[in-house]
This record gives sequence, C-alpha cells and structure tokens, in this order.
Amino acid sequence: MQIKFGKPDNLEHSCPTISCQTHTHEFLGSTKLADEGDNRHNHRFAGVTSEIIPLPEGDHKHALFANTDFYENHLHELAAETGPAINIGNGKHVHLIVDITTLEDGHFHETIFATLIENPIGD
Repeated sequence: MQIKFGKPDNLEHSCPTISCQTHTHEFLGSTKLADEGDNRHNHRFAGVTSEIIPLPEGDHKHALFANTDFYENHLHELAAETGPAINIGNGKHVHLIVDITTLEDGHFHETIFATLIENPIGD
C-alpha cells in the first residue's frame, strides 16, 4: 500500500472569521516498551487533537497533548504535532505521529501512531 500525503480532494480550509471551527481528530495508542527486566513496561494514552494548523500548499497538521496512564507511580506527558494529512479515500484523512514522551522515572518512551478519521460518520 502506498501512503499518499497531501490535501484530500474535498478538504477546505477557508475560514472567514477567527471563530469558525475546522476539525479535530481523536487519537489513542500505547507507547513502545521501556526499561529492562521486571520494570519493562509501556503506557496507554488517548485524547483529541487541536483544530488545524495550516501548512503550505493547502495542507494542515494538528497539535496534541496527553498524559499517559500510571505505571508504578509515574506517568509521562506526550506533546507533539502530527504530520500532514494522509488521504485514505472518500474525502477522509488521518495523520501520523512519531514522537517521544517526557523523561520520567529515569526513562522515556517512543511512540508511533495515527489519528482516527476526522468526522467518521459525516460526509
């Protein structure tokens, strides 16, 4: 499967006023494993992205922030920006995120995940 980056055909970013809404994406995932031995573990996270951040050529990205769940009295923060839109057909798109968490309890976790589809039941 070839991933196609770029603006989906029917995605409009024209917003005549600062108060107009664009769209957001839900996201959820698990971090990669960190630590060794009995401490080897991962964390789960979930949330909703910011509205669009315009990019050149009519594309866009989103910002996101989430806390992970707890494991042995610690959690991590994840603050990232998505990649550009990945067209998945029928005017829908997702975004890829590759980042790391904050350093807590002597370690961090790598992440790689995709947002969910924007407005999954809408036109």
